[in-house]
Amino acid sequence: MTTVQPVVGHRSEWWRSAVVYQVYVRSFADANGDGRGDLHGVISRLDHLAHLGVDAIWLTPCYPSPQLDHGYDVADYFDIEPTYGDLATFDRLVAAAGARDIRVLMDVVPNHCSDRHAWFQAALRAPAGSPERARFYFRDGRGDAGEQPPNNWRSVFGGGAWTRVTESDGQLGQWYLHTFTPEQPDFDWDSPDVVEHFDRMLRFWFDRGVDGFRVDAVGVVGKSPGLPDAPQSAPGTAENDVWAHNPHTVFVPSAHEAWRHWRRLIDQYQVDNPGRQLVTVSEAYTPGRLDLLLQYVAPDEFHQSFCFDLMLSPWVPSMLRRAVGDVYAALAAAGAGLAWTINNHDTQRSVTRYGRADAAFASSYTGNNLVYTGAPVDLVVGARRARAMAVFAAAIPGSLYLYQGEELGLPEVLDLPADRREDPIFQRTQGRELGRDGCRVPLPWTADPAGSFGFSPVDVEPWLPQPAGWGSWGADAQALDPDSMLALYRGALAARRDIDPDAPLQWLLTDSDTVVAFRRGEMIVAMNMTDHPVMLPGSLVADDVVAALVVSSAAGQVDPLVVPPDSCTWVRVTAREAASA
Repeated sequence: MTTVQPVVGHRSEWWRSAVVYQVYVRSFADANGDGRGDLHGVISRLDHLAHLGVDAIWLTPCYPSPQLDHGYDVADYFDIEPTYGDLATFDRLVAAAGARDIRVLMDVVPNHCSDRHAWFQAALRAPAGSPERARFYFRDGRGDAGEQPPNNWRSVFGGGAWTRVTESDGQLGQWYLHTFTPEQPDFDWDSPDVVEHFDRMLRFWFDRGVDGFRVDAVGVVGKSPGLPDAPQSAPGTAENDVWAHNPHTVFVPSAHEAWRHWRRLIDQYQVDNPGRQLVTVSEAYTPGRLDLLLQYVAPDEFHQSFCFDLMLSPWVPSMLRRAVGDVYAALAAAGAGLAWTINNHDTQRSVTRYGRADAAFASSYTGNNLVYTGAPVDLVVGARRARAMAVFAAAIPGSLYLYQGEELGLPEVLDLPADRREDPIFQRTQGRELGRDGCRVPLPWTADPAGSFGFSPVDVEPWLPQPAGWGSWGADAQALDPDSMLALYRGALAARRDIDPDAPLQWLLTDSDTVVAFRRGEMIVAMNMTDHPVMLPGSLVADDVVAALVVSSAAGQVDPLVVPPDSCTWVRVTAREAASA
């Protein structure tokens, strides 16, 4: 048994053990009947979130945007996308959430904006070397006539990372950098204008009652001086993984000054506004790189950084134990905030991932949330494992971030028609990569197909088509079924509140190749990762204690020490005298 004692201090901060629910606004709930989710729709479903037991919601970008990357191409950081509502609607959402003790986080996109942003439009009209272009990465091309891109960098979403512009005189001119799509030009954080712009943006939303930000794509903010060529990636590297091997645009050290600057701003804002407890959580994919993860959660940078090792781990005991254990040990010892998740809007849903035929093999690990094997999927097995992983994750120290629909057990929709897919990954790879539309299909609120299974108030085709059987995951029916995924999430999140948030994680059965287990206080958490029942060894429960089943991902479990296949169990062990008192 190994134990890591966390550094104690400031444990009253709400975000250290919070449950945060990610709302993908476009697909959550449509209140005006146009087939797209909106802020009034979010307000209408807040009771669902309150009953689920969340402490906060995180809204994906809801700023004005041409929606070519569904909000992650921001045209104005100081307003609300008209499709979703307006600032008055946003204020009502914050108030309605607050009335239910639910805080509101937003999504900030610091690496790039939309090509429709006023700044970029001004840069296109301005000449080379102008202050307007200095806010972005405009460079002359290579070749005799500048016809070649400035370097060989590749885009995250496929294709090259540079686009050439037509100058005001009608001639082809400079190139600009876009780590994602041509419609998302990168900001140059060496520009004081960029720094000041985001300072104003953070204060603007804090003043409206926002309690924090999830910070998008921090790993690609900042570039190496001179923008040198990237080294050649290894043969066979997946198309959507080439960019990740470019040291000149991934985890560039100079970017950390931006995050230290933000932390100073936030700390001062809290001093000036007593009672506010703000939080920032970074989206930095750092699997297996504790050195990088620790940089982002340094005391003078982010409050949290997503611990994606858990989400990316295959269904393999040793790999899961290491994915959680290494991160927990490092961050707990540093007193840093832990932020776990098993789903988000950028990865295939856990029911599908864990249901793949190779999910229990180490060889299925890619370390990339956009790269998957093509193994066939068994949704029955996947749902069983997703239930288990949800119960397991709910017991780990730290905060837990949920992605909308995972509490309903939704699978990835893999067979969306090509002409209905909107993800730029699909478009820029000419369909070679499916992209992320499959986890963004609008939610089924009812089993009845009317109104797109309750997503809309009228019968309207939603922006992404729902499968014919989507209502079998309807929230209304699940709310009445004690064995449903929704009931499991509600029960696990309620039981989670009975665990002392400061109770350290103590690993058990560390040599087991079938069970991953740990203890927190009186609670033993054991996940059986095999296809047959496993009896927990008697050494876990002394003769003078009573073992009581608290939560099980397997419906109908009776014996607390016999864990069903592909399931997770919480067992409370108490002294016999205390149990009988």
